[in-house]
Amino acid sequence: MSDKPNLVVLTGAGISAESGLSTFRDNNGLWNEYSVYEVATPEAWQQNPELVLEFYNQRRREVRQAQPNAAHQAISDAEADFEVTVVTQNVDNLHERAGSSQVLHVHGLITLARSSINEQVFELHDKDIQLGDHCPAGSQLRPHVVWFGEMVYHMDAAAQAISKADYLLVIGTSLSVFPAAGLVDEAPVEAHKALINKEADNVPPGFEVFQGSAAQLTPQILQAYPKQT
Repeated sequence: MSDKPNLVVLTGAGISAESGLSTFRDNNGLWNEYSVYEVATPEAWQQNPELVLEFYNQRRREVRQAQPNAAHQAISDAEADFEVTVVTQNVDNLHERAGSSQVLHVHGLITLARSSINEQVFELHDKDIQLGDHCPAGSQLRPHVVWFGEMVYHMDAAAQAISKADYLLVIGTSLSVFPAAGLVDEAPVEAHKALINKEADNVPPGFEVFQGSAAQLTPQILQAYPKQT
């Protein structure tokens, strides 16, 4: 059993925005260009699957072009000194590409496809999903992304990891999207808790707040953490 301290990092759109990926909720975010009800609900999928597929195909192309930033890299590098679990609300694979080995995607992963009739997932190998692309069982493939009204993934594993955290670092999220935002309540009282975000309007009790750039602040904060508990 490792004697490294447990570090859990909960990330949201702000960390990926610093790699150039469009966010959904900011002033110039994607929800200003598209209605949630057009591209991010099961009903939208039923009504206009071609539009939904193209929306996520474009998001996937953006992910392929984006590169991990210094925050992603610092989280990966922290595995040298900590047992690190990343719980991310993001659907991109920038954490994995930076080298993080334990990543829980609670809202899915856009680089995967899944069957539209069950939970089976498939590698896309940098391809788009087109209407008429079927899984082996014959159902249309769809993005492996949680839409509004659908169940999120890995919540039990994420809650368990946070419940054992010596350090909980929240990066780039307003903690306003539930149920993922409620995960912070699972942290032990004695855990060190910190929040990095450009806005700090919704800070849970007990969190130290660092307002600014994730790419600039994350390496500094992780470097300052004691390597033993």
